[in-house]
Amino acid sequence: MSMFGSLGEMANLMKNFGQIQNNMKKMQQELASVEVRGTSYSNIAEVVMSGDMIVKSVKIDPAALAVQNRELVENAVKEAIASALQQVKMEGAKRLSDATGGLNIPGLTPGA
Repeated sequence: MSMFGSLGEMANLMKNFGQIQNNMKKMQQELASVEVRGTSYSNIAEVVMSGDMIVKSVKIDPAALAVQNRELVENAVKEAIASALQQVKMEGAKRLSDATGGLNIPGLTPGA
């Protein structure tokens, strides 16, 4: 990108800073109320997580507990958490892009 393109983007950011700041606060509040559901590949474990990355619940298939394979259950929980985190990140990135009007802000927006 040319220097002038970067300057234009910076000028646009400064012009809209107050609105972007308000949008960011609103986005954080909305994201906290979002819940995502992550599951393991085997569907043994399920994790419900809020958009602000708080684990709300963990469910484990009773049949997996019956076989008493701790490693299997641990891996399933890890996979479910990773799945939920990935969904939260994707939702956060989408909402962040909406809040900033699509502007790339280094250190704040993905890929900037």
